[in-house]
Amino acid sequence: MNPENSVLRAILNPRSVAVFGASGDPAKFGGRVMHFLLKHGYRGRIVPVHPSAKEVLGIPAVAQLSAVSEPVDVCLLALPATHLAAALDDCGRAGARGAVVITADFAETGAEGAARQQELIDIARRHGLRIIGPNCLGYINPHLNLALTSSVALATEPMPRGEIGLGCQSGSLMASLISHAQDCGAGFSVAATVGNQADIELCDLLEYFIEDAATRAICLYVEGLKDGARFLELARRARAAGKPVLAVKAGRSAAGERLTQSHTASLAGSYAVWAAACRDHAVILLDDPEALIYCADFLIRFGAPAKSTIAVISPSGGTVAVTGDRVSAAGLALAEPGAETCAALRTLLPPGRLFNPLDVGGLPRSSGLDSALTAYELLAKDPAVGAILIAVATTPQLEDKVRQWGWAAISGGKPTALLLTPGSLVDGARRALKEIRCPYTNRLDDALRVLRAAVDYGDALRDPPPPAAPQAWTEGPRRHVDGLPAGRLTEPETKALLRTAGICTTEDVLAPTPDDAIEQARHIGFPVVLKGVCRALVHKSEAGAVRLGISDEAALRAAWQEIRCGLEAHLPGTALEGCVVQPMLSGGIELIVGCRWDAQFGPVVVVGSGGVLVEILDDVQMAVAPVSAAHARRLVEALRIAPVLAGARGRKLADIDALADAIAHLSELAAALGTRLAELDINPLLVRESGQGVIALDGRATLTEQTR
Repeated sequence: MNPENSVLRAILNPRSVAVFGASGDPAKFGGRVMHFLLKHGYRGRIVPVHPSAKEVLGIPAVAQLSAVSEPVDVCLLALPATHLAAALDDCGRAGARGAVVITADFAETGAEGAARQQELIDIARRHGLRIIGPNCLGYINPHLNLALTSSVALATEPMPRGEIGLGCQSGSLMASLISHAQDCGAGFSVAATVGNQADIELCDLLEYFIEDAATRAICLYVEGLKDGARFLELARRARAAGKPVLAVKAGRSAAGERLTQSHTASLAGSYAVWAAACRDHAVILLDDPEALIYCADFLIRFGAPAKSTIAVISPSGGTVAVTGDRVSAAGLALAEPGAETCAALRTLLPPGRLFNPLDVGGLPRSSGLDSALTAYELLAKDPAVGAILIAVATTPQLEDKVRQWGWAAISGGKPTALLLTPGSLVDGARRALKEIRCPYTNRLDDALRVLRAAVDYGDALRDPPPPAAPQAWTEGPRRHVDGLPAGRLTEPETKALLRTAGICTTEDVLAPTPDDAIEQARHIGFPVVLKGVCRALVHKSEAGAVRLGISDEAALRAAWQEIRCGLEAHLPGTALEGCVVQPMLSGGIELIVGCRWDAQFGPVVVVGSGGVLVEILDDVQMAVAPVSAAHARRLVEALRIAPVLAGARGRKLADIDALADAIAHLSELAAALGTRLAELDINPLLVRESGQGVIALDGRATLTEQTR
């Protein structure tokens, strides 16, 4: 176990707690904490800290914690910001191992708040104690009956005990999920908030949950990470431990990104990179916080489906038809039951019914209950079925059917999503399912999220995990850029860098004048391509700085003048540095392959449909670099253009092996250069027929300042 996590384990599993700001008034933060400690029956030692009170809610109080002879494991501080430094110093002098700081108005408010926050960290480090917060809402440990939080969600009982570990950067969202878990019958090993992550951060909780025997699935609400590489390494460990990690990431939109930066002083990275990193590390990324609980509870009870195919059952013809359509629309495949299963179903059901989706309604009352159960069991035994969705609608013997389906599922059936579409009519069935710890949902959208998450997790586990660390690689690229100034590289400079990585490019020579360009064209042979060179120019095609298929010297001179005039119109006052002349290559398929530095996860490699329409087509896959050639091939196969590369409609097979190698080489280049390489695009990369390789026709790159 990580030694730091042994301290966190003591904080989250304390034998004693102190409450600074303790009060008997439940309208106050410290008062609610005290009420919840008693209400839920925490069995450890409680020490209220109050400047004048002799007791709080019948428990002896102290004015200073350092006056108590026996140290406490964790202190909760619910005090005004002006009193926090002295209180935290008191905690340290008393030998406390950790402190939970609920108080807000720190780094999330700006520079002054950040300075106050740093003061707390300095005090904590001086005493060797750890801090959760500030600007957090504490945590709960239901296995200890411990609610070390001021959230009103803990005013209701019981505290939801279970096997989900929840780490959250929003206090109120944690409170909502606690309430949601109470309603749906799920529960937590620990649910904790980290607030500003001034000390203990989300990855610390993730590591704790991986090592915690009481936790079987991990849910995270993320606004920003302090260490993306650590997060991915922990995701690898969670996968190896068999503990699914599910996350909701705020900052998906530009507006959301601005909110997260101001809300908890977090740096929100690109959501697209987040999605790619999570996909490759078996982290299930969801778009709805409540779905975290549904999906985690489902995976705890059933695990991931062995196959990505779904069978649908309902006692309503209309419901089964709509549900089957929605399953397909969600990108989930309907299973095709085997011949033996279909033959057995024919003995139970009226003629003419489909076997998936399966309508088990309208059966005789005398046999309807048994037939509904048998139909489920037949599909559950079929190896072609990965998971089952039972969409419960109003039907005779409704509660009995739900109860027996739930028992069959939880006692060893296929992973089964029970959807209870009626309202209060099935409250009895809901209670019965809670009693046997069988997951259910009340909305089709949630049921589909559960199945999608389970299927995605199973698919991710079947893919080989990415390497734990990048392999050592040549120093050549670093030496090549050493000494180059920060800013944009020209196309010839970019291609020279690509060649150090082993990526084939056109051989470009910068021609400063039309006469030089003509001489170069004679050497290459007409027809040629002429492209303007200017460091300030980002998109050549938009400025008219690319001329294709130039067939003779006169056309080349005319093209040079057109490029010069176009650049002056596009970027007034900017001079043309010259032009490069390239051979006019035809055939093949144009892709974009690039890399960039991501604030959260470091180097990222990108591949997609290329050419001038790259942003419009939006056919892109990405991964955290470096990637293997096999991983690069999987990225290519996920593109919408993949069938074209594979020879669809009579086309010749493209050189996908060479393409995968080029992507892998570029990813290694990005990893080798690190923060020095802000971004690099090869657009287009021409992918030729199988066996003929790939060639970079154009490229651009941006370097950052060199660090020593």
